[in-house]
Amino acid sequence: MEYYFSKTLNASFDEAIKIITEALKAEGFGVITEIHMHEKLKEKLNVDFKRYTILGACNPPFAYKALQAEDKIGTMLPCNVLVIEQGPNNIEIAAVNPIASMVSIQNQELEVIAIDITEKLQKVINLL
Repeated sequence: MEYYFSKTLNASFDEAIKIITEALKAEGFGVITEIHMHEKLKEKLNVDFKRYTILGACNPPFAYKALQAEDKIGTMLPCNVLVIEQGPNNIEIAAVNPIASMVSIQNQELEVIAIDITEKLQKVINLL
């Protein structure tokens, strides 16, 4: 089982962020964090790195259900979605596979939630 699923877009980096943010919104996710790794790597290590942004996506009803089922699940929240500039107008969007990331937790209720979230994130990626 892959720990992520991805798709490549023919778009600028900024356009890709707008596209994925809107696609997530259509499936009930909001972007609650945005980490620009390329900027942080430059700031902290003075290295140049391709444009690479981590979007922390959260679907509040499912996050609440997950927290009720397993209060330490917050260590795995939010769902990360990557926007990676692989080249000019060659932007890879990758999303975590929640089933793969939660396989080690033995909680039946959480497993059902992970399946639902995986389906939603796969739908977002597939529709890009």
